[in-house]
Amino acid sequence: MKNLLLFIRDKRFLFSVGLFVGLYLLFFHNMWAYDLMDVDETRYVDMSRYMLRTKDFLTLHLNGNYFFEKPPLYFWFESLVFFIFGRVSEGIARIPIALQALFGCLAVYFVSAKAVSKKFGFVTACIAATVLEFLILAKVAILDTLLTSCITISVFSGFMTYFVKEENKKYFWWSFYIFSALGVLAKGIPAFVVPFGVMFFVGIYTKSLKEYFKPMYFVVGSLLFLGIVLPWHVIMLLKYKHAFFDEYIMLHHLARFIGSNVLKKNRPVYYYFLVVMWGFFPWIFSFVPMIVKKFKEFEFVGFDKLTSNREKFVAFNVIGFLFTFAFFTASSSKLVTYILPVYPFMAVLLADYWCGDKFTKGLKVSSIILSSIILFVGVGGCFIKFYLPAFLYDIVKEVQLLTCVLFTITGVLTFYFIHKQEKAKLFFSYVIFMVLFSAFGAYHLFNIDYKFGQNDLKSFALYAKENNKSLASLNVGIKYSLNYYSDSNVKIFDGTNPVVVEPLMNEGYILVVRNKDLDTIKQSLTFNTLQTGFKYSLLSK
Repeated sequence: MKNLLLFIRDKRFLFSVGLFVGLYLLFFHNMWAYDLMDVDETRYVDMSRYMLRTKDFLTLHLNGNYFFEKPPLYFWFESLVFFIFGRVSEGIARIPIALQALFGCLAVYFVSAKAVSKKFGFVTACIAATVLEFLILAKVAILDTLLTSCITISVFSGFMTYFVKEENKKYFWWSFYIFSALGVLAKGIPAFVVPFGVMFFVGIYTKSLKEYFKPMYFVVGSLLFLGIVLPWHVIMLLKYKHAFFDEYIMLHHLARFIGSNVLKKNRPVYYYFLVVMWGFFPWIFSFVPMIVKKFKEFEFVGFDKLTSNREKFVAFNVIGFLFTFAFFTASSSKLVTYILPVYPFMAVLLADYWCGDKFTKGLKVSSIILSSIILFVGVGGCFIKFYLPAFLYDIVKEVQLLTCVLFTITGVLTFYFIHKQEKAKLFFSYVIFMVLFSAFGAYHLFNIDYKFGQNDLKSFALYAKENNKSLASLNVGIKYSLNYYSDSNVKIFDGTNPVVVEPLMNEGYILVVRNKDLDTIKQSLTFNTLQTGFKYSLLSK
């Protein structure tokens, strides 16, 4: 008993327990407490459920049609988890994504710790794991977190070849090729271009590009890459021929990157600068003065002039950050989730800044601004009842108590640490703030968002399922909540006259419409209103 008590009191044991609890709170706590999100989460989970039911693990299907837009790795993971647990639910669907986010952060830690130090690795991993956009997407069952994890592990494996003994380099090169290949099976071209592009420029910078082509690295690695990537692609090409080639390769890979017409998401060149400004919260506040400092002190230094592993590792991540950011910015089609792979590189650069010896003026000023915003939100949240419209307050009031307590305490505490210039305590206050926000706040935000229309769709879908009715939608866009929660295909009509759906309604279909279209629909159809929600209504003949 005495030995057990001594073990429990051991700092390493306490640290391990704290780390386990922190990781659980970050990625897994309350993942079942909110519905699946339109559009991607509901459609991908519904597709995975269909894959498991039909035992067709090669061809993806969506709403009764072939789906050639994505490769299958994500859907294999989802189907496997559904098979293991024997059922499909929101929480179970998010387990693979949470694990992938965790693995990506662990890779950042182990490589940073090996290349520089355990302290540096821990600080880097803390930043990478608590980035706002990364945390949000780690709680949503979509493909981008899997792609980011594969890219991160691939690139960081490539970095590791510069920090291990010669006889161990081959293992990290093989890991580089394997995870790049898995990324291609997760989401296609970016998982190939980013790792190979980053390592190409690292090779030029280090003047070691020739070494990459040693047979033990290049030949074996290429065989591993092709052995993972080719089988599914070849089978699909042989099975579906030009239909697969035209849609999967030409349309959703090449055309999507070159032009914006595929997704209709043409964004300006500065779009991802704006995304990173909020997506890298709360660390963007200290990242800005770090960038300013780097520019002021900039002097190109050749790789052979770098004297420490830390300088070399940071230089590699500068290349990783610049190439990855430039690659996604160059694409005509831009979605907010695409930029996610840039954050691990930014985490390394910022860790170098936070691990500096001094509490710099830039760090102090940026922390004051951040803590002021946090405190303002906390105090302001206590009085939202008095300045928000009543209907809006009823929607957001569930998060009021958490906002008041968490934000106010964090704001006061961090101001105290700023005053005392206790940088380590200040840093971990921000980390703990994001951990608690992830565990106890994020699901509230999802639930609040659902109240603006998605809850209507779920209610309508469950009504259709319980009453054995078929669903159709008119001018509401693609809403796969209807598919997932009704567990059936949905007839979708967009941009059409209401009379088009009359034959279906005569057959017993029930119709989802926007509330603002009801007056127009009344002029063409005679109907009964089954349910009316915040944004949508459910109609029958």
